[in-house]
Amino acid sequence: MTIARRATPGPSPAGTNVFAPPVAWAGLGAVGGAVGLVLLVTADRYGYHRDELYFLRAGAEPAFGYVDQPPLTPLLAHALDVLSGGSLVGLRAPSALMAAMVVLLTGLIAREFGADRPAQVLAASGMAVSAVLLLVGHSLSTTSIDLLVWAAVSWLVTRGLRDGGAIWLAAGAVAGVGLQNKTLPAFLLAALLAGVLVAGPRGALRSPWPWLGGLLALALWAPHLIWQAANGFPQLELSAAIAAGSSGTSEPWYAFPPYQLLLVSPLLVPVWALGWWRLARSTELRPWRGFAVAYVVLAVVFMVTGGKPYYLAGLYPVLLAAGAEPVLRWARAGAWRKITLGAALGLSLAVSSVLMLPLVPVDRLADTPIVDVNYDGGETVGWPEFAATVAAVRAGLPAEEGVAVLTANYGQAGAVDHFLPASGPAYSGHNAYWSWGPPPDDVPTLIVIGYREAMLREWFGSVELAARIDNGVGLDNEEQGTSVWVARDRLAPWAQLWPQLRRLG
Repeated sequence: MTIARRATPGPSPAGTNVFAPPVAWAGLGAVGGAVGLVLLVTADRYGYHRDELYFLRAGAEPAFGYVDQPPLTPLLAHALDVLSGGSLVGLRAPSALMAAMVVLLTGLIAREFGADRPAQVLAASGMAVSAVLLLVGHSLSTTSIDLLVWAAVSWLVTRGLRDGGAIWLAAGAVAGVGLQNKTLPAFLLAALLAGVLVAGPRGALRSPWPWLGGLLALALWAPHLIWQAANGFPQLELSAAIAAGSSGTSEPWYAFPPYQLLLVSPLLVPVWALGWWRLARSTELRPWRGFAVAYVVLAVVFMVTGGKPYYLAGLYPVLLAAGAEPVLRWARAGAWRKITLGAALGLSLAVSSVLMLPLVPVDRLADTPIVDVNYDGGETVGWPEFAATVAAVRAGLPAEEGVAVLTANYGQAGAVDHFLPASGPAYSGHNAYWSWGPPPDDVPTLIVIGYREAMLREWFGSVELAARIDNGVGLDNEEQGTSVWVARDRLAPWAQLWPQLRRLG
């Protein structure tokens, strides 16, 4: 009997890994497909997220960039909305597909690390039940795309570090597209470069291919960089505002490490922690030791700069992929270990689904701690009621009176633009909305949402409280209880007032 020997991964003359096990296409497809199906089935529960409403308007104002982001997600949102006829499921379908692809890529990365088919499926399953994947797969966001970009770049880099060659161009192309969505792939590339310089294989950098891939990424990113430079790099100001806590998902620096225990699942921390340790110490994974260094580098950088805890989420497919094989080997040693591993996956799926997906009836949501854990969940509730309140205020004003809507944040403005197009366009000083200018000077009356009365009385001679926002289910989210004012007799021209309204965050 001939016993197959396990060899250290390495390049073959053809540039392919002859030691890599077969891909578990059936298992990976089943797990990824299940994730995509669950996300599609739940896509239209609750409603739009405030960011999605913002993207719809931003995409209708095409540009090479916005003060708070590159152009890809807004342009995609606008295109999807037009093509799907305003369907919320149509808007979110690509996010479900991207989440399924992240699951598949996690298994493929595990295969590059030498995992057999069951271990590939375990790695993919760990990602499939993760809280962060279900959260970002439920709605269209920059993070939906960013998570896929990080997973794809990581998979291509694992192959590039081993095989070399033109695969680096593919990595650069994916990173370049990702940089038109978010700036975070630049941090990933820089951290991986630092990781290779520190831990090797440094010989990979003597080839021109990684540098050509980097140049390709830079070339694809260039239009947005030029836009940022022409507009004074507003994203730097935005980053400072986020670090100061201006975003609803901002966290203090000391919360960054504990949040890492929650992004996948507390029950699966041993899997990815062991994966990091293998990448850092294992001989057989030595070609990819730079990923372990990159994880530490990015964690430190994001903590120091006030980054959000989920900024590191894109590396968990790699860590889960590296940890899957030894964890499965451990589980195979006894029935109770298999039960423990299965229970960890099952409980993780149950908890992540309840917390991150709209499974609880919306009228019961206020009675649960879900929104305390999942801030974004609360921001998908109440926008039709918000719009109905604004419409009622407008209906109470003379039909012939010129009226515009001014809001304190882009979610409110996006809701007016989407649900009340006849009352739009909405105006706001928040992020890109400020760039689109103030209300016309000849409009005498404004419906103002979310501003303090004292501030409004500095700008208008007449300020009356007209309504308060009520989402109808008693949920304490960002808009619940917000004041709606009717303001008249503006005390100064918009050219003087508008700069005072500018706010990033």
